[in-house]
Amino acid sequence: QLQLVESGGGLVQPGGSLRLSCAASGFTLSEYYIGWFRQAPGKEREGVVCISRDGATPTLTDSVKGRFTISRDNAKNTVALQMNNLRVEDTGIYYCALALWVCSSDFRQYNFWGQGTQVTVSS
Repeated sequence: QLQLVESGGGLVQPGGSLRLSCAASGFTLSEYYIGWFRQAPGKEREGVVCISRDGATPTLTDSVKGRFTISRDNAKNTVALQMNNLRVEDTGIYYCALALWVCSSDFRQYNFWGQGTQVTVSS
């Protein structure tokens, strides 16, 4: 069975950190392009950061540069998103997703999605 399962979300104060995990089963993450997306209430789904088959890690939105880092653990078949210095505007449901061909900022280019994990940044 093909699965992507996100975990690690929660409630954090502004300036805090969270580490999200995306665990894959039924396929090998390193063979694809894995993106993190987020969606806040009333807003469009937004690409955050991606990791490509060759290990490149393009940032998909300027607002997270210097704060968010994506990484892959091939032994565990997981992708992580380390989020530091969180802001209220980072609040949303965070999804990991698989694309076949490219690290795109367009969510329509991703073929398979996890269920999402809620990140809430609030004082």
